[in-house]
Amino acid sequence: MTPTSPFNIGDIEIRNPVFLAPMSGITDVPFRNLAWKFGAGMVISEMVASEALVGGHLEMERKSQSSDCPTHVVQLSGRQEYWMGEGVRVAEEAGADIIDINMGCPSKRVTTGYSGSALMRDLGLALRLIDATIKAANVPVTLKMRLGWDHDSINAPELAKRAQDAGVQMITVHGRTRCQFYKGTADWDLVRRVRDAIDLPLVVNGDIQNVEDGKTALRKSGADAIMVGRASYGAPWLPGMIANQLAGSSSFIEPEGATLLAIVLEHYHAILEFYGEETGIRQARKHLGWYFERLDWSEIDASLRKQALISNDPNEVVQIIQSTFGHPPARKVA
Repeated sequence: MTPTSPFNIGDIEIRNPVFLAPMSGITDVPFRNLAWKFGAGMVISEMVASEALVGGHLEMERKSQSSDCPTHVVQLSGRQEYWMGEGVRVAEEAGADIIDINMGCPSKRVTTGYSGSALMRDLGLALRLIDATIKAANVPVTLKMRLGWDHDSINAPELAKRAQDAGVQMITVHGRTRCQFYKGTADWDLVRRVRDAIDLPLVVNGDIQNVEDGKTALRKSGADAIMVGRASYGAPWLPGMIANQLAGSSSFIEPEGATLLAIVLEHYHAILEFYGEETGIRQARKHLGWYFERLDWSEIDASLRKQALISNDPNEVVQIIQSTFGHPPARKVA
């Protein structure tokens, strides 16, 4: 398999090997729609707590909602077999085409509840949850993990091999341990140990910010695909742009000027529509902040940014977006 080849997860063809990572508070429906529109090979929902989803928790239902993408991937987390199985049922009813199991989230809130990357401290429980998920699923099941809990327990290869034997159909590895959180650098070389342990499609994640990072990560890890995470903040086009460049094309360039303005406006209006005006205004602020960071503020009144991020009037925010992103040059000079 070459790094630019499409491949299948079960009977689902994935159009290219550059994915948007699941990120809580970021990869909601509006963001996923944009990433897909700009060419991401696959996009994954925010992490969805299985028990809360089954209980009808509004936030979890919203996180698991299908986007415009033809392949709907829902990432489930949990620590009890029953709720993982029931979560699969609800997610499939909501249109899930693939279920991704989260065993990589490092947040204290998640790991204290013995979910996410905490499961890498108990592979017996991790495998029982995988078995329960696969048993309940009528769609392919994939798994996302870290290298291990800490550098004294790099057990991703063992977990990956056992997950493959259980029936998981793709593995994603973030090249850090849980105890690293997002500090230091991702170790793509260590991900190769997982490649050596499994025959499944392997995705490498962590610190991939551009096409050169992607090429290096693929070479060092031996992975079949890459997953772009935090580098896509304020850049939903990034996975698609990297995919385009990996395929040898230079037709996709970093958006700026009127093109960037149109993207920001599209994203802002989509957020308001998805969440409703009151909640949407708040949800949009972090995204606007990242977009604003792309501008050359030496030529723009910086007070406008502050006003856009505190205003509760969407019309005012739109006017600020138009006046700032429509002001050339829109791209920050390095």
